[in-house]
Amino acid sequence: MATAAPTLTPARTTALLVTGAGLLAALLALWAVGSPIVAAGFLAAALIVAAAAAAHRLLAPKAAEQTAETDWTLARSLAAASDDAVAVTDRAGRLVCANDAFQTLFRGFPTPPSLPLPDEAVSALGAAGRAAWRDGEGRAERLHLDGQQLAALVTRAGTEADLLVWRFTAAREQDLTGTLMELLAGPTGARLGRNGVMAALIDPDGRIRAANPVLAQRALGSGDADLAGRDFAHLLITDSRGLVRFEREGLEGTPLRIVQLPFLDAEDGPVLVALLDDEEGAPAIGGSAAAHVRSLVSLMPFGMALVDRDGRFLQMNDAFLRAAQVDPAAPPLYPGDLVVREDKAAVADAVRRFAGGATHSADMAVRLKRHPDEPVALTIAGARGLGDAAVLLSLKDNSEEARLKRQVEQATKMRAVGQLAGGVAHDFNNILTAIIGHCDLMMMRHSPGDSDYDDIQQIRANSNRAAGLTRQLLAFSRQQTLRPQVLQLPDVVSEVSNLLKRLMGETVRLDVHHGRNLGAVRADPGQLEQVVVNLAVNARDAILSHNPRGGGTLTIQTKSVSAAEVRALGNDVLPPADYTALIVSDSGGGIPPDVIGKIFEPFFTTKELGKGTGLGLSTVYGIVKQSGGWIFADSKPGQGATFTIYLPVHAAGPVVRAPTRPQPKPAETWGTGTVLLVEDEDMVRAVAERALTRQGYSVLTAENGEVALDLLETSGRPDLLISDVVMPTMDGPTMVAKVRERYPDLPVIFMSGYAEEQLRRSIDLDRVAFLPKPFSVQQLAGAARDALARGQAAGGV
Repeated sequence: MATAAPTLTPARTTALLVTGAGLLAALLALWAVGSPIVAAGFLAAALIVAAAAAAHRLLAPKAAEQTAETDWTLARSLAAASDDAVAVTDRAGRLVCANDAFQTLFRGFPTPPSLPLPDEAVSALGAAGRAAWRDGEGRAERLHLDGQQLAALVTRAGTEADLLVWRFTAAREQDLTGTLMELLAGPTGARLGRNGVMAALIDPDGRIRAANPVLAQRALGSGDADLAGRDFAHLLITDSRGLVRFEREGLEGTPLRIVQLPFLDAEDGPVLVALLDDEEGAPAIGGSAAAHVRSLVSLMPFGMALVDRDGRFLQMNDAFLRAAQVDPAAPPLYPGDLVVREDKAAVADAVRRFAGGATHSADMAVRLKRHPDEPVALTIAGARGLGDAAVLLSLKDNSEEARLKRQVEQATKMRAVGQLAGGVAHDFNNILTAIIGHCDLMMMRHSPGDSDYDDIQQIRANSNRAAGLTRQLLAFSRQQTLRPQVLQLPDVVSEVSNLLKRLMGETVRLDVHHGRNLGAVRADPGQLEQVVVNLAVNARDAILSHNPRGGGTLTIQTKSVSAAEVRALGNDVLPPADYTALIVSDSGGGIPPDVIGKIFEPFFTTKELGKGTGLGLSTVYGIVKQSGGWIFADSKPGQGATFTIYLPVHAAGPVVRAPTRPQPKPAETWGTGTVLLVEDEDMVRAVAERALTRQGYSVLTAENGEVALDLLETSGRPDLLISDVVMPTMDGPTMVAKVRERYPDLPVIFMSGYAEEQLRRSIDLDRVAFLPKPFSVQQLAGAARDALARGQAAGGV
């Protein structure tokens, strides 16, 4: 398991804490339901940042065994979006990563459960960790650290369940009380006042801890007056009928309805008190108070609805309509009308039970008719004193959370598939090297007029075609060799514009628009051209499939996107930075919702059998990611598709467009000298030995690094060393490092199916050449000749 360095500096994002929604939810739920559990759940929901939960799902991918390490950047960014302290440990108990909140809380990066806490707290954390390994989740409550109470949630995560995610939050009593005090004194308290709600937080001894300004205005005559520390009971008076009024207003004042909201489970904790004008003066809540409730429900930023005793909807606020995806023109009559058929009976039974007087509340996972693939949480509670309303429903709009989860799952899946694709491409490159090499050797023995020559040529041509597919797999898995340059995107589009016009034909119009002040990007121009061509060809096919006769329009656009604009997009995956965007859109039929999540997967295609390899978009995805960029697909059925690529702006360096160099004419590849060939694949070693021998070299062969070292002991110094990179027992770089201790100027060629730049990052050796697989006999001979020539020049021969 690759472990991340513990010193983290992820970009901080301002976490969304409780707004007026938290207090409004607690007021309504506790007043209407009388359940502190429901209220605490509503208010705590406003405190949780969905990105932290999504990070759990992301921290799963394991490092590739040979050359690839897990990329934790997105996981750290998601964890940093939470104000909770989050850390991740692996099966061996090592710290994988942690966010800034964890570092601040524990003054560094200690590894859970061994944190700077009292012994009993460490023991409780250890027990929670063991429970998480066993059951998937463990909890530890009332952990004391520097005068504050913490609660810990430990969750087992990872595709192989080999990680623990530790989340530390302030204890609920401490967290909710402090939050309510801030809300009452701030804009939320003022907003409540404007809607006729006076609220105060009262200590067990009856003294006011915090209150909103409208309560101070009514009780003392000044909204700026400080009520903290005053005895709440001294602000009120009662008449002979038991009606409550403010002492300052006297018996002629407006009667008040007082609702106590004990939002904490602890009996000695503070209570939230709401006061409403009851103009009719009835001891019970009458029509005036019920109107206040309706007003509060409509103000809730999360989904709430009221249901009568017959199970019919009385009211649904806007957030509920959005979360339930209700058509305002045809609202449902019963709650069961919102869900799929299989969930109707359970919802109807729960509503009937609470309408009949059941206490507490219930949470249900239901599937909505309009979105059956994503279960949502429906909270049902009985309501008392709300007029015709008998049941309170709460539905969380988790569309953003679900979208983020899908993005994270897709990124995780694409990374895993990419590693698999890279491994498959590497193995196929070995096979293709042997096939192409034997074809070359056979063609040397046959002339163009020979009856077998054409058959051999066909075998070689199809092998090269297969090699092209493996290159696309390597592109998808971000393991191909790139030649990055600092360039401008309009130059890339201009290079392929003539080709695109021919590819589009007469019925598809090509529109190109370039923005101003575009920042330079650093990428391989040839690979970016392939990205543009692949996207354009896909768009053309979509247009002609949707409208074969009338055609359509392909639009290519470039524009500058600042970091501020990225933040405004609200994309949880795209990091805020300055980008140059390439946007390719078409007027085709669009991409169905059940397909759009799969379009970047290798070998996935919607075309007819034999008309597509399914590697076009996967190649685009790999090139963009290997270039440090991001790609997003957006489509609505019938409205075409838009692919947006964000490439980070390169901060320094001139814009260089390398001229196209003509292919050099084949040079003489015959040579002399001794070549040590080290390759673990028998078929590759055999064809390479025969090819080099035919070119005049004396060849020594070894199947791994240890055998090669033993061979050098007896045969002496070779003129050239050609070695595979990944081999059993001893790999190529380790073997070459040992050989260089004896022969520091020995020329070396590494041959591998992996990308050159990826290998150079893991190989700390100078003066080595690279020969990508699959290669032909001529390419191998040419690489050997060039390496020997460079070695002779360096040695002054």
